[in-house]
Amino acid sequence: MTDREKLINIFAEITGTDVPEINDNLKRSECEGWDSFNHLLIISEIESTFGKSIKSSDVEKINSFKDLAEIYGMS
Repeated sequence: MTDREKLINIFAEITGTDVPEINDNLKRSECEGWDSFNHLLIISEIESTFGKSIKSSDVEKINSFKDLAEIYGMS
């Protein structure tokens, strides 16, 4: 499994989004399960799984799955 596939699975598990629906065009505002609490859970799980941390200012810039993947170098 690639890192991107792991990222997709983390996102799917936390937000309850079906894997086939997760792509670079998925926006936070359009994803019912991607609320502020789950946003932080996603970041925490990514940091735990991959050992990659990001600045809090970058966390605030994530508005789409593409943003999430790019910030963690998995685009």
